[in-house]
Amino acid sequence: MSDDTARFQVNHAQVERGRQAREDFDRTSPVAQAVRAIDRSVEFLDLVTACHSFVAAAGRTVPGLRDRTLNDDERTLVHENVARVRATLDWIETAVDTGKVDVDDELARLLKGE
Repeated sequence: MSDDTARFQVNHAQVERGRQAREDFDRTSPVAQAVRAIDRSVEFLDLVTACHSFVAAAGRTVPGLRDRTLNDDERTLVHENVARVRATLDWIETAVDTGKVDVDDELARLLKGE
């Protein structure tokens, strides 16, 4: 038990030290603004890549359903996942249009599959 506690405390201290170092860098470094711009570009590219990956995967997968009839359980599962995708897409659009990235309770439950 004490080993786990000590390990947790060391890990927490390391994370806290890293957070403080990042805050100090953000406040004092002359290149901090450039690093933030790069981080924002990477986040933007990650989002565009996620959208592209989804579209590409659906484009490869959906044609495989030709001449296939899904049973009720399969259809239900696909419909539940499509609802999660739609909710996620709405969340993305809201974040892009408004800058609000918070997940409300209902969306969180939906994304968890509850």
